[in-house]
Order: sequence, then C-alpha cells, then structure tokens
Amino acid sequence: MFGSQVHTRRRPRAVPVAVDGTIRVRGAVKTYPLPAGEVAAVAGIDLDVDPGEFVAVVGRSGSGKTTLINLLAGIDRATSGQIVVASTAVHGLRESQLAAWRGRTIGLVFQFFQLLPTLTVAENVMIPMDFCATFPVRERRPRALRLLARMGIVEQADKLPSSLSGGQQQRAAIARALANDPPILLADEPTGNLDSHTADTMLSLFRELAAEGKTVVMVTHERDISAYVTRQLTLVDGRVTDDSAARPAVAQPLVRGAR
Repeated sequence: MFGSQVHTRRRPRAVPVAVDGTIRVRGAVKTYPLPAGEVAAVAGIDLDVDPGEFVAVVGRSGSGKTTLINLLAGIDRATSGQIVVASTAVHGLRESQLAAWRGRTIGLVFQFFQLLPTLTVAENVMIPMDFCATFPVRERRPRALRLLARMGIVEQADKLPSSLSGGQQQRAAIARALANDPPILLADEPTGNLDSHTADTMLSLFRELAAEGKTVVMVTHERDISAYVTRQLTLVDGRVTDDSAARPAVAQPLVRGAR
C-alpha cells in the first residue's frame, strides 16, 4: 500500500525533508462520528497545487475549509484518501514524525495569531527555529529580526504581543510562520480580525511570497480577492464545486513514498 512505503524498520523515526511546495490530494475523505451517524467534513476531494500558487479556499461555515487545511498540515488525519505535501505522503506519517515534518515544511497562520503572551515578539518568531534546530543558535535572533523587518515591525521585536495592534500581531505571526523558510504557507482566516486596510496589506504580502515561489493556501470568507490570488476554490459540503483554474480531469500519479 502507498502508506506502507513511507516507513522502514531500519529508520522508523526518519523525518522527511521538504523537497518543494507541491500539493497532491486524491480522494481525501474526513468523517466525524455523531449520534445520528457519521458526517463527512471533507467528502472526496482531489486537488493539485503547484509551487508559486496563491490559492484561496472559500465557502460557507461548515463547508470543510478548515478541515482541508488541517489535513494538508497533518493536524487532522484523513479517514481515507492520499495526501502528498512537499513530496511527503502525509497520510502515512507516524505521530512521532508529524510535528518535526510540519515544523520544517509548513508555515501556519491563524485568525487569532496564537502568539505566546509571555515571550517577546522576537522570541515568538524564534520558537520554530528552536524546535527544529534549522539554524545555529547564534543565527536565530538575527534571522527573526530580518523577518520582522520585512514585516515592517522590527521595532516591536522586544515587546510583548499584548502591546501590539492586531495587524502587528498578525505580521509577527507571519514572520513566525516563515522562520524555518517552509515551502508552504497555510493560512486559516488570517484577515478575519483585521480592518480592511490591514487585510489588504496581508493579502499583498501573501501574493509577494507566492511570487517568490512559496505555495500559499488560504481559507477565507473574503469575496473580493481576485486581485491577489492566482486561483480560487469553492467548497460546498466538503466538495470542490468550483475551481477558477481547473486542472485536467485525469489526475497525475502521486509520489511513491516520503523522503
């Protein structure tokens, strides 16, 4: 089976290294048990996303948008189907592998920022580097400051998140998501708590990152985003009902294992 090729007995804890920002999903299903029976939050999605795409996933509440993002990040497990992200069969990874893989491969941006309140902004940005040891210790703070400078908030580096505005906190959260230079950014309603001007700034930043080659997949309720994204998917009841840059009907073969 596909998943069995991800692991070997000789190296059970090997963590795949991200190769690129390609996403391939085949027949992804995620069901949840309810007293009245199972409900499918994602109901058989096929999806291809290439490096450099900025994809917006839209749909009403309960359409499966966040579940799809969580499946791509390995936060949720698919009930069935194949999910290959950055050349890694995520559906086949063990729990002991997922966190390290995610830390090196995926940058996550959330609606409510999720910055640690007792750490400074710079320390928050350094957390992924500390966890994955992707950069030598002496390089981590300088890198954090460079990322904050790109976000336009380097002067806030040694302040606590509570002293920043919502827009500044979201910029700090994006800097943290970029800390390990992941090939893929997944954002769940990143503009949901921002005013329209700040939201436009965030969308422009995501567009720039995609132009630099990163894959950006964003869940959003925003409708007027065509000026920023390269592609828009609409989900209804866990299925893709519209794709503004539709792929060929014949699915491409998936990779044959994790690296």
